[in-house]
Amino acid sequence: MPLHPEIAKALAALPAPPPGPLDPVAMRAAEEVHLPPVGPELFAVEDRTAGEVPVRVYTPSAAERHGTLVYLHGGAFFLGSVNTHDHVARSLAAATGLQVVSVGYRLAPEHPHPAGLDDCTAVVRWAAARPDWDGRTLAVAGDSSGGTYAAAVAARARDAVTHQVLYYPSLDLDFDTDRWPSRRENAVGYGLETAGLKPFNAFFLDGGADPADPEVSPLRRADLTGLPPALVVTAAHDPLRDEGEAYGERLRAAGVPTVVSRYEGAGHGFVQHFSHLPEYARVFAETAAFLAGEDS
Repeated sequence: MPLHPEIAKALAALPAPPPGPLDPVAMRAAEEVHLPPVGPELFAVEDRTAGEVPVRVYTPSAAERHGTLVYLHGGAFFLGSVNTHDHVARSLAAATGLQVVSVGYRLAPEHPHPAGLDDCTAVVRWAAARPDWDGRTLAVAGDSSGGTYAAAVAARARDAVTHQVLYYPSLDLDFDTDRWPSRRENAVGYGLETAGLKPFNAFFLDGGADPADPEVSPLRRADLTGLPPALVVTAAHDPLRDEGEAYGERLRAAGVPTVVSRYEGAGHGFVQHFSHLPEYARVFAETAAFLAGEDS
C-alpha cells in the first residue's frame, strides 16, 4: 500500500531543512510554536513533579483510583516535550480510561545518558507509590525514542510494569544502513529518512550512550524472558519498521505475550502527527484493547 495521500501531501509541503548542523535549542523552540490541536477534554489535567521530574497527569474521570499509563514522548532523545505530545497523552487517557502520566525527562545533549532513562524509571516508581493508583495496571508507553526508553524501563522495572506499548520504537541504535531491509526500502521520501538517523541521534550517542548497551538498543538484550506483555506498533513506510517487528518476534520466542501491529500507508511519527486520520486514530482503541486484555 502506498503512503496515505494525506501524509504524502503533508510531507510534500514541508520546507527544506535549514543548512548547517542541527541546532537543538532552535528546533525545540520551533516545535513549541507549532503545537498540534489540543486533544480530548478530560476530567483533569495537571502539571506536577514526580520527585524532581516534571510530569503532566491526565485524569480521565472522577474515580478515586485509576490504572496508570506512563507515557514517554519521542524526539530522538533531544526533541519533544509534554507539550508537543499533549494530544497523544490526552487521546490515550480518553481511550484507555487510565490516568496517563506524561514525562518531561531530561534531554540530550545537555543531559547525557542515562539521565533521561533514569528520569523515566523514577516516574514509574513514583506512579507505583501513588495512593490513587488502582494497584492493577501500570503500563509504560512511548513513541520512537520514547519507545526505546519504554522498552528499557520495562526491563529495569519489570517488577512494577504490567504492560509495554511501543509505537514505531527505535530499538537498534547501530545505524548501519544494511542492518535492516526497511532501512533500504524506506530510506527516502517517507518523512524520517535513513540518512538522518545518525545525525539526529548523534546528540544522544555522542554523550556516551553505547549502541551495544541493551538499555540503549533494547534489541541487544540477550534474555527477554519475564518482560511485561507488549504491543509493538510499526509503520509500513518507516526505516525502523523491521527492528520493531524483530523485537516483537523475539519477545514472543521468549514467551512474552506480544501483539505486533503494522499500520499500512503510514510512516514514522504517525501517532504524533496523523492520528487524526480515521485509519490511524484506531491506534488508541487498539492500545486500550491490549491493555484491557481484549483482542484488538
